[in-house]
Amino acid sequence: MATSTLSQLQFGRLHGLRAKVLRRYEHQPLVSCLAGLYGCQWRRYERSGTRPGDWCCNKLLAVCLLSEGQKLYLHWSHKIGILVSLTFSIVATAVLSDLWSKEWTTLLLSFQVTALYLHVGGVLLMTALAWPIALHFFRMNSRVRRGLIMGVYLTILFALYLVPLGLYSPCIKEKGTLGPAPALIGHRGAPMLAPENTLMSFEKAVKAGSGGLETDVTISFDGVPFLMHDRTLRRTTNIQEVFPNRSDTLAAMFTWAELESLNAGAWFLSHNPFGTTGSLGAEDRLRAGNQSVCSLQAFLQLAAKTDKLVIFDLYRPPRGHPYRDTWIQRTLEVIQNETSIHSSQVLWLPSDLRALVQELDPELQQTSGSQLPLEELQSNHIVKLNLHYSSMSTELVSEYAAVNITTNLYVISQPWLYSLAWCTGVHSVTTNAPQLLSTMSVPLFLMSPDEYNLMWILIDLVSLVLIFIIFVFHWWRERGLAFCSSGKITLDNNGTYSKFKTEMSDIWSVSSCNSQAERMPSIATVTEH
Repeated sequence: MATSTLSQLQFGRLHGLRAKVLRRYEHQPLVSCLAGLYGCQWRRYERSGTRPGDWCCNKLLAVCLLSEGQKLYLHWSHKIGILVSLTFSIVATAVLSDLWSKEWTTLLLSFQVTALYLHVGGVLLMTALAWPIALHFFRMNSRVRRGLIMGVYLTILFALYLVPLGLYSPCIKEKGTLGPAPALIGHRGAPMLAPENTLMSFEKAVKAGSGGLETDVTISFDGVPFLMHDRTLRRTTNIQEVFPNRSDTLAAMFTWAELESLNAGAWFLSHNPFGTTGSLGAEDRLRAGNQSVCSLQAFLQLAAKTDKLVIFDLYRPPRGHPYRDTWIQRTLEVIQNETSIHSSQVLWLPSDLRALVQELDPELQQTSGSQLPLEELQSNHIVKLNLHYSSMSTELVSEYAAVNITTNLYVISQPWLYSLAWCTGVHSVTTNAPQLLSTMSVPLFLMSPDEYNLMWILIDLVSLVLIFIIFVFHWWRERGLAFCSSGKITLDNNGTYSKFKTEMSDIWSVSSCNSQAERMPSIATVTEH
């Protein structure tokens, strides 16, 4: 009778222990939250564990839940949501790739500055993933799955370790080889601080430290060159209020008197194109709201007074315009006769009638907006290139510099992009943010090849050591669990049951060997009293 009671007591305690291991919702708020978010199962239920290695697509989307050894219950609404999100992402990527081709170029350029930080982040991520991968690796029974997981993980890991060998960045260069910072050319002035192409905008650019000023020139119907980027006046003036019936008329078809009557600054305060109007003082806001259309003459006079370079796009007037065929001559007349600017301060960008322009004013700095063969550039007396920043290349800049052709890149307003241009060796950049870039004393990212090699090698070695320690720890831990779960229990008194199998070998989701070690003696040392 006593022996039977002892046996029942032992089986009862063991059954209770097994039940506690199987039902793990007690005192696990994280698991409950994950299960609720994943499968909308918020009520308490008996969760059944799943063996590691039983992977499927849904489980890949629930790595957090799997790491806790929980079985997945994917709600049907989530399945539909995942499918819709995947389809939308594919379509959006295809459309944006076509619309934002230049932005993809910018993304590729950004890797030349951010590659080091991305490499460090990737190594840290792979090191962190070693924990769940090692956990599942040593608990899997299938050698094929174990080999597959380890093969994929190690391939990605060592490929990431070796990425720096193929990295190129102009900002990784020997000490003492960095050239001077590129000069700044205010793009339509300082459009973050004042309405673009207004006198206030150019004054702000000069004050911010710009070495040059960039603008766009159109010729009015009565022959006055003025500054306007758009073909119409809708965006940057109050044309709809003053001339509501002519709001879509080309800007070149208005007389100078009509243009002077327009407000060219109120739109800046109402539209806040760069989100910077809030930083303006009361005086600047008042002045910005009262700006008028600026003439080429006033623009050149400001440049002459402050000794700044100028560069501008010159738009040919439309058909029916009185100056359609003489727009070049009219612009040169303003430069030579109506202002005090020296011709050498003008970077002449228009390619039309270049030979005639050079004959009429040989002191103009001939500038090309295209990458042409060196022979053609030299035959046209080109001394400067004005290119989009996507053309940035150390080899290109050096090749042109060897024949005394300097390079200007547009439009660069981000510090990281300016840093890249600086390391590349360009002479100047056109920017929307001269007030920001002028404060930079060194590139954001700059180190010697030796420093860079030492850094990435140390990071890789530390990561490798940590991953090795993680795998050794899980190997040691799982060996201990296997020993405890398959061990045999011996009773101490009369040896009624000399051996007793715990049935724990079927349960893999045991929190730790220590918890079992604490409970097993309580069963094994039961004696009859």
